[in-house]
Amino acid sequence: MKTTKKVLGLLLAVVLITALFAGCGKTDTVIQMATKPMTEQYILGSMMKTLIEQETDLTVEITEGVGGGTSNIQPAMEKGDFDFYPEYTGSGWNAVLKEESLYDESMFAELQAGYAEMDMTWTGMIGFNDTYGLVVTKEAAQKYNLKTYSDLAAVSNQLTFGAEYDFFEREDGYDALCETYGLSFKDTMDLDIGLKYDAIRQKKIDVMNMFTTDGQLSVSDVVVLEDDKGLYPSYVCGFVVRNEVLEKHPELQAVFDLMENAITDAEMAEMNYQVESEGKSPEEVATAFLQEKGLLK
Repeated sequence: MKTTKKVLGLLLAVVLITALFAGCGKTDTVIQMATKPMTEQYILGSMMKTLIEQETDLTVEITEGVGGGTSNIQPAMEKGDFDFYPEYTGSGWNAVLKEESLYDESMFAELQAGYAEMDMTWTGMIGFNDTYGLVVTKEAAQKYNLKTYSDLAAVSNQLTFGAEYDFFEREDGYDALCETYGLSFKDTMDLDIGLKYDAIRQKKIDVMNMFTTDGQLSVSDVVVLEDDKGLYPSYVCGFVVRNEVLEKHPELQAVFDLMENAITDAEMAEMNYQVESEGKSPEEVATAFLQEKGLLK
């Protein structure tokens, strides 16, 4: 009886030790990625999972669409629950570093230094800038030779401006726009965010706010104007990675380098459109893009 118990005890010990080492092996080869609840982030998540698993022996587990975005992902990064995620420079500057000034890309070294204090690094700067913007109908742009926000000043009293309710209420929204550029529109229209592009297509409005990677932007007959006084901060997308992860898996850096300047505003808008309006999956769109860029083996 004692012999049987001894054998069983030894077997149990072997099982526990095996499980322990198996668990360690899994931890060492699995990295955790988070994404915000945005179409383009789902697409980027799929791209990175594909590239990392193709180029390394690592497995990527993605927590998709984390509610609250930066406000919940960043604390989880600091605790080590996530290893990396796609972030926007302007968000990092204001929401994470708590800087009050408007961010532009000349401040990137300061942004990087701020994250270094948290033992994190910005890398794989993808290229596209998902910031606020203004568009006008192509007809208005041609008629008044509109290229910049400043160009609107002389003719805004002949044009109708449309935006969602929040834009008219935000401190950096409609009032700030008009004050900075001396704009005084003939009329304004409060629109549901999903109906803005329909309104400008139907010529109910002449000017509207948007995000520079909006999916609808890629198929709309509009002209994007230049924010020539830099009213809106830059939101260039890149990856925030915990330094511990890069030190433990230096092979990851080569994968992040593949994403350096890989996607333009127009390309990201087109991919967003394919998911949001054509019903394609983020994985399908991500794979097609990587194939087109020659990044899939």
